[in-house]
Amino acid sequence: MIPSLPFKPRCTSWPLELQDYSRQLYGFPVCLFFCNSLRSLVLHQGLVFYEDTIRKRKINLESLIASDSSTSDYQTFYYDQTLDHFNYQPESYTTFRQRYVMNFKRWRGARTAAPILVYLGAESSIDGDVGSIGVLPENARLFGALELYIEHRFYGQSVPLESREEVMKNATIRGYFSSAQALADYVEIILHVKKNLSAESSPVIVAGGSYGGMLASWFRLKYPHVALGAIASSAPILYFDDIVPSNSYYVVVTKDFKEASLSCYDTIKSSWSEIDKIASKANGLSELTKKFKTCKPLKNASDLKDSLDSLYSVAAQYDVPSNYVNMVCKGIDGGSKGTDILGRIFSGVVAYYGEKDCYDFGDFFSAETLDGWNWQTCSDIVMPVDYGLNGTMFPASQFDYKEYKETCQHKYGVQPRPHWITTYYGGHHIKLILKRFGSNIIFTNGLRDPYSSAGVLENISNSIIAVTTKEGSHCLDILPALKDDPKWLTSQRIQQVKIMKRWFHEYYKDLHKLA
Repeated sequence: MIPSLPFKPRCTSWPLELQDYSRQLYGFPVCLFFCNSLRSLVLHQGLVFYEDTIRKRKINLESLIASDSSTSDYQTFYYDQTLDHFNYQPESYTTFRQRYVMNFKRWRGARTAAPILVYLGAESSIDGDVGSIGVLPENARLFGALELYIEHRFYGQSVPLESREEVMKNATIRGYFSSAQALADYVEIILHVKKNLSAESSPVIVAGGSYGGMLASWFRLKYPHVALGAIASSAPILYFDDIVPSNSYYVVVTKDFKEASLSCYDTIKSSWSEIDKIASKANGLSELTKKFKTCKPLKNASDLKDSLDSLYSVAAQYDVPSNYVNMVCKGIDGGSKGTDILGRIFSGVVAYYGEKDCYDFGDFFSAETLDGWNWQTCSDIVMPVDYGLNGTMFPASQFDYKEYKETCQHKYGVQPRPHWITTYYGGHHIKLILKRFGSNIIFTNGLRDPYSSAGVLENISNSIIAVTTKEGSHCLDILPALKDDPKWLTSQRIQQVKIMKRWFHEYYKDLHKLA
């Protein structure tokens, strides 16, 4: 493991590893370069060259295709992160190792104030994100940028105690597991990296998807002095404090299935009462276990219904480009496993999962993600999602905050704070408010994504832009670009790049004046 980049008190004490970085980038140690008396002049000349390069860069499908970086180009570091950024108790100063990963291959360096693109890790390890989130390597090539991936506290290798399980049992340490603490983590690491690379003038753009997209937008609002802009993909920042109807997510899931097949929609809608009917009989749960070939015996009807809910939701959320909704509906309408209602439903399960000896419906998300996210939704990320009383293909239900609070209290010994997100980050009257103090945020959404129902779908100002696609799904725009991508998806990405170019142009123009 490569140790974390140490702070440099003086140019002459720069560590050898950083001198190696700068030699790779420029052919000489950048520290020595920046310590000479011609710093301002050379910085200015470098900026002129760099901005001109960005301005002339042609943007098309070929330019968006992922760069030729390999896994060996990504270097892992660890930062001694502060446990508590907001208090001054003795334990606040405890530190833990937080992982971040960088790719210098495309970076034109501090001499030209080349950009730094930062991916904000979300509710999982960053192992699956590094190099595979297209928005970073593709734009790193376009803009000569440094790629920086930062893991969210309490996920992956960025855990304060010996293990994630230990952390989740420790009520005191667990209390520092919040979105606000995570944003402050990102700030510390970004400033740490910029200082050690003498890249204080390099503009930073943060990016993220889903919860990470929310973090990216909130980061720009909370720390505009650190990030020039933010790309917030599929970020449901309005799913708090009753800003949107609580059944908005499932209204879109229903719409996706209804558009795919009306008969499929009708079958699903009728299936819930049929499950309850069979479950209420003697040996009914055994009958359902056998019918759906579950790997473990069903303990109640809710287990099966929750699993089917997850299947339909995931199919809708990630529908494009794999057409999961059509896949499930073709199975249901085909009824290869039986013509009765639940036989057709099981046919949809088989169409999605394939033929198996048994079906484990708990495979959607990792235990790490579920454990961490359960805590986060019991503390500050309180999103009141329900089916509503009508308007969806799911059984009627309403979000019961009292029951929700009791569940969190029983599991963690704390009560959720349902109003904290809107208090701390805002959300109510977003058009009125952000138009007056926010800037440089791109909100991207695909309207087939159920979470788009709580996203920003209209421009708020000339620099807070909504880039939507009718056909898109969850976080599709930040995944790697492919040659056979549909034109609407390529167009969405190109629009993002053009906005980023404008941000950089305005930034470098101002920087020229100061230089």
